[in-house]
Amino acid sequence: MHLASLSDSGHDARRVADATADVAGESVEPTFCTCGRSTAHPHMAYQSTLDDSAQNTNTFYRRTLHVLSDAGIPFLVGGSHAFLNYTGIARNTKDFDLFVRREDFDRTLEALTLGGYRTEITFPHWLGKAKQGDDFVDIVYSSGNGVCQVDDLWFDHAVEAQVLGHPVKLVPCEELAWQKSFIMERDRFDGADIAHVLRVQGQSLDWDRLVRRFGDYWQVLLAHLTMFTFIYPGERHTVPRHVFDDLLGRMAAMLDAPASEERVCQGTLVSRAQYLLDIGRYGYQDARLTPRGNMSPEDAIYWTWSIENIE
Repeated sequence: MHLASLSDSGHDARRVADATADVAGESVEPTFCTCGRSTAHPHMAYQSTLDDSAQNTNTFYRRTLHVLSDAGIPFLVGGSHAFLNYTGIARNTKDFDLFVRREDFDRTLEALTLGGYRTEITFPHWLGKAKQGDDFVDIVYSSGNGVCQVDDLWFDHAVEAQVLGHPVKLVPCEELAWQKSFIMERDRFDGADIAHVLRVQGQSLDWDRLVRRFGDYWQVLLAHLTMFTFIYPGERHTVPRHVFDDLLGRMAAMLDAPASEERVCQGTLVSRAQYLLDIGRYGYQDARLTPRGNMSPEDAIYWTWSIENIE
């Protein structure tokens, strides 16, 4: 499928439906911060990227941090490094995610290009990459579904830490949980990550900000919080009662309201693959698309095409 063949025909939903039907087949070691957060267990504070076999990769990561710092570009470290800091759980992964505002995205790639990296805009609606040899970092300014856009609040509430000996700021715990909450693919479900974050950090979370982050998608948060009470029944009071009262009150009001005649599928916000049939065959509107969502039809088509064509 060639994006150049797309035209502004006014049939955006149909174009995405056709594309999705095709794919569906119609069938480091951070220093633990003490910035008002609970610290994870220090005996778990290790990172697999510090093993001898990964020293070259760590050098690549360190240099990346220096390049962006020297260029004066504000960024936050997320991914496994932030998750380790907030939970004490180390991941055997080379994932290294750097988060920037959209307005800083282009100059971030430019600075890395000038630093000798190969850069690419992998997905124009949320992600770029910088590479050297087999090593790479992800440059993130939103999320795959277009919902979790990096804004000033990410930086206002960032947490100071050390990553690979370099002073950095981490993605806030609330924004980390917000972004992970929408990942519900068949081959990847981040629900366990949410439960672990809540278990360790629940007492210090800014719950009001977390609820506001979800906005109209508050049901996703309620689903994760309900699962948390199931996973850790003895820890259920970690979630403040007023949060449950608020979300359950919304649920009651929604159930009491007249049924909507709108045929919308919001499943595409939590899985880019598993609800394509609903869009392509059954005629549901894709909740990712503007004006309801933040993705253009071209974004959705390319994001769908990449399922089987981009690793």
